[in-house]
Amino acid sequence: MKKFENVAANEKNPKWEQMIKRESPLGKKSGDIRTEFERDYTRVIYSTAYRRLKHKTQIYFSPASDHICTRIEHVNHVESISYTIANTLGLNTELTKAIAISHDLGHSPFGHQGEHVLNEICTREIGENFWHEKNGLNAVDNLILLENHDGYRRNLNLTYAVRDGIISHCGEVNDKVLFPREEAIQLSDYTKPNEYKPYTWEACVVKLSDRISYIGRDLEDSISVQILNKKQIDELDKILNLGKNMNNTNIISTLIRDLCENSSPEEGLKFSKEKVELLDKMNQFCIKNIYTNEKVESANRYFKLVLEEIFRTLYNRYDEENTIIRLKQEQNIYPRLIEGFIMWLETYTKNCRQGINKKLFDLKSKKDYARAIIYYISGMTDKYAIDIYNEIISF
Repeated sequence: MKKFENVAANEKNPKWEQMIKRESPLGKKSGDIRTEFERDYTRVIYSTAYRRLKHKTQIYFSPASDHICTRIEHVNHVESISYTIANTLGLNTELTKAIAISHDLGHSPFGHQGEHVLNEICTREIGENFWHEKNGLNAVDNLILLENHDGYRRNLNLTYAVRDGIISHCGEVNDKVLFPREEAIQLSDYTKPNEYKPYTWEACVVKLSDRISYIGRDLEDSISVQILNKKQIDELDKILNLGKNMNNTNIISTLIRDLCENSSPEEGLKFSKEKVELLDKMNQFCIKNIYTNEKVESANRYFKLVLEEIFRTLYNRYDEENTIIRLKQEQNIYPRLIEGFIMWLETYTKNCRQGINKKLFDLKSKKDYARAIIYYISGMTDKYAIDIYNEIISF
């Protein structure tokens, strides 16, 4: 059934050299046995940004529960689903694993609501849009640092194929058929989510796996937290038509099997008409009963307050080139917030040793300073953001 073997990401593919291209060469130890995509995978899972995903909201803010999906579980679910699909179709599973595990590194605290709040701030203060796919590319290209063999912290410097998979992964759209694009664009050309198709079949698989993963798990978690009443569960049961076996396992296996059976290089990656309709109905149900639920909306208003207050507190301390000096002078007022932000800000504003990390912000520019705060907040976990907010309002 390995129908896609001839178009997989490997040395026979005409796109191969572009796929494995990096901004600069990675240092290699003698006898390193990993492939380029395996190296990407390990670079991501050893990063602190990946570790923080375990304390970032997927849909439900539920820090006290061990059984509600967090962002780190979600990326692992996507890795598992995309591996099964890629392996069945004959695609490069090392590439799908690397894209899947890194695809949500750009997510802010508090899930999509946090993303919406940061977009509002970003639009208001610097006239740019913020969305997690773009921020994910920015994170792996610029923000995330990893200690290398030489003992210095350097940017992740991932391959083009993985970076493309990150910014192209948007799963919140109803793609009926997916083909990869042919041209190797500058990934910085993206101006909005889903503007271009992914560059590889493997990235297309991750894009669809993202949707398969979150829609079933969102339903499962909604039942677990008892946010759905009996009437809503009965409605969902009719949509899924799984009887007593209405669970995420059956939803995922049904969709994976359908996708593999109906896809081909000639006709693209696609679900059957029946399963497209099922996904649409599931999505409509989630919008109506989950994503706009009163309790979810209450949490969203709190998240907006937390993130806006953190931004305002740091933004009000801007003093051009004297900003870091001013922050240090006022560190006793907000010790944890300012200490962490100074350490982060100095990493990206001082002249850095060539080839290690980049100077990203010029403190002469207030827009650059605002951008620095937004990027800093985007890397926070839910708990850290709430702790910082409590520090701000406490005496």
